[in-house]
Amino acid sequence: MLSAFLSAFRTPDLRKKLLFTVGIIAVYRLGATLPSPGVSYGNVQKCLDTIQGDTTGVVNLLNLFSGGALLQLSVFALGIMPYITASIILQLLTVVIPRLEQLRKEGQAGQAKITQYTRYLTLGLGVLQASAFVALARSGQLFQNRCDQFPIIPTGTGIPDWLTLAILVMTMTAGTGMVMWLGELITDRGVGNGMSVLIFTSIAARLPSEGWQIKTSKGWDMFALVIALVLVVITAVTFIEQAQRRIPVQYAKRMIGRRMYGGTSTYIPLKVNQAGVIPVIFGSSLLYLPQLALQFFDQTDPGKTQSWIQNNLVNPSSPIYISVYFLLIIFFTYFYVSITFNPTEVADNMKKYGGFVPGIRPGKPTADYLDFILSRITLPGALYLGVISILPNFFFIWLDNQQYQNFPFGGTAVLIMVGVGLETVKQIESQLMQRNYEGFLR
Repeated sequence: MLSAFLSAFRTPDLRKKLLFTVGIIAVYRLGATLPSPGVSYGNVQKCLDTIQGDTTGVVNLLNLFSGGALLQLSVFALGIMPYITASIILQLLTVVIPRLEQLRKEGQAGQAKITQYTRYLTLGLGVLQASAFVALARSGQLFQNRCDQFPIIPTGTGIPDWLTLAILVMTMTAGTGMVMWLGELITDRGVGNGMSVLIFTSIAARLPSEGWQIKTSKGWDMFALVIALVLVVITAVTFIEQAQRRIPVQYAKRMIGRRMYGGTSTYIPLKVNQAGVIPVIFGSSLLYLPQLALQFFDQTDPGKTQSWIQNNLVNPSSPIYISVYFLLIIFFTYFYVSITFNPTEVADNMKKYGGFVPGIRPGKPTADYLDFILSRITLPGALYLGVISILPNFFFIWLDNQQYQNFPFGGTAVLIMVGVGLETVKQIESQLMQRNYEGFLR
């Protein structure tokens, strides 16, 4: 692998792409640490030291994806999450809105139009999310009302409060647009998928501090054991992410003019994890609703309902929380796979171009066969996603400390890091193979 990297850097155009990607990552990390105007950087650091990462709900996920920039209210505080949310929304709307489905079938021109809609929706969601988090920061709820003595957005500075808040929202929204642009630059002129690379960078930026926190509080023995478990999890995730069921497809020979076409054999790759990390994101977002509902109760006099929600649907170490999270992931895995892979459409396209699965009649029998295989292969994929996603919850119980609720060594973090790493390595390897290098695998 090291020799392949050396070969990549010896290739002028590939070296430029790698250096360009590294430069964009440096700019992204600079924006993630640059405080927004109107935010007291010193008070933010004091609050972070006070809460020691003790946050719950979707704030954990957003803060992880932003590389810790969210709780610091930096310029890139929202990170790439508005773009991910917009992409998911457009992908779901494509199924129910005929116009979007028609654009998707138009090829590159239609995809460019959908990308444009995604950008507009990203900015809109950026405004909403920035306004929400600025309001939470000002009221103290972003840090669970434990930093009232350290105001994040100081008042009485001579500037009207509404102007300060407006500038802060505009800055964070502009940062979202900037992050989206940086991701597209990496995709066009760098190596790998830009948005995925930025998420990978954000998660990787938190690993040293979180790992050192475990070493400081638990000692070297516990730290070494955690690292060993992490390596086992990464190995298992890598193995399953690469696993796929290949459906053989044979294309009949056809005479067009004086030329013969077809007669080739190929396959349809059905991955075990066909849904990616989308079910995990959906499940995490839904589990934030009970936390949001608690804000409408009287905080000074909690009742039985409020206490039950707090102990069972908000506490990540609760058996009920873990079970609900696991079942939500399984449900959304089946749901997302059903709307992203249409066996009837695949069977019709195969029949249109003279393709068939050996032993299966074209048309509806082929669609039924693909649906049968997909339903069987989705179950282990859903169980795999559920088990990997609830691993951090067992870390909470094992380490017996709430400060590890941003623990980045399991769940969504590992799935994204392994997936992005494999994708980027394959892209570099393919470019090396085009230049007659051996690549990463011999």
